[in-house]
Amino acid sequence: MEFKIGKDKFLNWLELIKNKSPKTVEQYDRHLKYFQEYLKTINKENIIIENIDLDIAEGFRTYIYKKSQKSLSLKTINAYMITLRSFLKYCEKTGIQSLSPTAIDLIKAEQRQVEFLNEDELKKLFSQVNITTIIGKRDLAIMKCIYSTGLRISELCQLNKNDINLETKEFVVRGKGRKLRIVYLTDETAKIIKEYQEARNDIYAPLFIRHNFKKENISELDDENLRLTRFFITSMIKEYALKAGILKDISAHTLRHSFATTLLCNWADLRSIQEMLGHASITTTQVYTHVSNPHLKEIHKKFMN
Repeated sequence: MEFKIGKDKFLNWLELIKNKSPKTVEQYDRHLKYFQEYLKTINKENIIIENIDLDIAEGFRTYIYKKSQKSLSLKTINAYMITLRSFLKYCEKTGIQSLSPTAIDLIKAEQRQVEFLNEDELKKLFSQVNITTIIGKRDLAIMKCIYSTGLRISELCQLNKNDINLETKEFVVRGKGRKLRIVYLTDETAKIIKEYQEARNDIYAPLFIRHNFKKENISELDDENLRLTRFFITSMIKEYALKAGILKDISAHTLRHSFATTLLCNWADLRSIQEMLGHASITTTQVYTHVSNPHLKEIHKKFMN
């Protein structure tokens, strides 16, 4: 089977059978198009899947590295190779003989560093917001929402007003892999979100919207015109961090990390943190144990003092 035909079948399988999100399918498609681009450079544009071997796979890794002028991280390069492995696993599953996916090794990367804010830094960050304005009420509600729930920025951007129950202070989000999980708001965060909602005078569905539009243009706007983007929210949080004198390079995800480390430092078990963050594997959650492990600290204090 020609690679390009197999690629299309694989993408359809991901979407229809595996029910992968559009963004996930888009990423696989982008990576495999890059692989096709590489095949052209070695005059194997019309290669059949059965002829893909380890030399071709390793050549693809080298091609990615050189084409990016060595600017891509190991994590990103590994992501391309993971896509190729997933494609080969699909071929193996459907009876198409080709290179074994287990033959492709990933580059061992350094342990990921997690940036988070401590209690004092969080207080400084939140105190920079002017809550007398509707924009200030919104910005504080956003930051408190991420910190109290551990939401991913993509999950927060997609929230609508009717998704959240401010009475029970809990709601369901659909995370990576379209998996559902329940997240919980603190009393304070629910109150701040309610105050922001009461300050709004619109009929738009998104939980958080931009307010830099002219009233005379309101009839031309819709929910998606007004919904905040990942870039907007990350930039907003960075600005407040600078005002607070926080020198760390933070983003919206830093508040998610801060949520996890706060739980860990207060003796929450790793499995519970995994569920609240929506991690598919506990291995992903274990990165936080390298940041702060209160149990180890207590043992050290008990026996070394």
